[in-house]
Amino acid sequence: MSAEVLWGQQTQMAMKHFAIGGETFPRDFIRALGVVKRCAALANIDCLQLEKNIGLAIAEASLSVINGEHDQQFPLTIWQSGSGTQTHMNANEVIANLATKRLNSTIQVHPNDHCNMGQSTNDSFSTAMHIATVDQIQLQLLPALTQMQQVMATQSKQWQSIIKIGRTHLQDATPITLGQQFLTYADQIQANVMRLKTAVEALYAIPQGGTAVGTGLNCSTGFAERFVEHLRKFTDLPFTVTDNKLLLQAAHDGIVDVSGVLNTLAVSLNKIAADIRFLGSGPRCGIGELKLPHNEPGSSIMPGKINPTQCESLMMVCAQLMGNHLTVTLSGAQGQLELNTYKPVIIHNLLQSIRLLTDSVSSFTDYCLRDLEPDQERIALLLTNSLMLVTALSPVIGYDKAALIAQRAYANQTNLRDEALASGYISAKKFDELVRPENMLSPRAEG
Repeated sequence: MSAEVLWGQQTQMAMKHFAIGGETFPRDFIRALGVVKRCAALANIDCLQLEKNIGLAIAEASLSVINGEHDQQFPLTIWQSGSGTQTHMNANEVIANLATKRLNSTIQVHPNDHCNMGQSTNDSFSTAMHIATVDQIQLQLLPALTQMQQVMATQSKQWQSIIKIGRTHLQDATPITLGQQFLTYADQIQANVMRLKTAVEALYAIPQGGTAVGTGLNCSTGFAERFVEHLRKFTDLPFTVTDNKLLLQAAHDGIVDVSGVLNTLAVSLNKIAADIRFLGSGPRCGIGELKLPHNEPGSSIMPGKINPTQCESLMMVCAQLMGNHLTVTLSGAQGQLELNTYKPVIIHNLLQSIRLLTDSVSSFTDYCLRDLEPDQERIALLLTNSLMLVTALSPVIGYDKAALIAQRAYANQTNLRDEALASGYISAKKFDELVRPENMLSPRAEG
């Protein structure tokens, strides 16, 4: 091993026995493991189980891991023991060596006896899963979603007076406003935010102190409570000690639930991005109701082409996330007896989903949503030419006669007004009174 290497024998053996793929744990999870080790050291000092100088050296070494100063010391891939033992011991070895250096090598800090005092991979790795997930959702994803929702809500107010044709089955329907359309998108995102906040609540409960099978063997009395006090103080998040530690080690239903909510969010985002891509199609031979921002050349051969690149990027992220959720679902179902042994792949996929969503939502908001512009001339033209305005005539002349007028206008390439008057079913005055898009945006008034 190189002189710069801080890991020990167990990590080195794992590099040999699990040389599988290249998917390593993300920085967010390594940070969470550092948080676990720091809080555990301080809790063990409080419980008079760990000498203060050793405990503080471990806490300081853990802080350097938390701050990302030693990310290169975590080389293992996620394809290892299903409990995550190899990466957990990687953290213990690195932190033990760092702590030993801080003590000027006068005391040899042991990765198991000191760094892992009162802990097991089964409770520590599970706790780190919760910490990393909550941290990234609360501090990264939710702010990005809130920003997106606020931009859409502002646009809905600005565009409330722009009446456009609605579409169902990708065919003309009755009118709505562009503001109503974007308010729907804003409310869709807000509903996902509320679902996500509710799902995350379950992850504040952590199993630290459960050790191997949730009984707390080799963990001192009061350790779990002191651990969570230090965790709350460090993260400023309301973590709690769970009443049933085995539950959160043997199963990860709460994490599967969060992944499911993220999957629903991906469904919503995909729908919104697809809509904007359709509405921005053109600029002359498509729908063309929205003007997409021109961020970069859209084609290597067609000059001046503008493509819905942010929509496409977001939709690919949504596809990846749906696949990630399937993996999390299958992995969550594999908890047998006292331990789920799919932890590494669960947290890898979940954190990737959160990171991809955070980045893509921010990118879509900054480089697509903010600079969208309605083409009001095009919107008005399509509205005027739509045959579905005939719906306003149905209550007066009946469905069948109204349908006949629309069919004749389509066949003859004329407009509704001319065909309606030629049919003799309605007068010009009554037609002009009824077929007014601004009066077709809400329920019909009585009388």
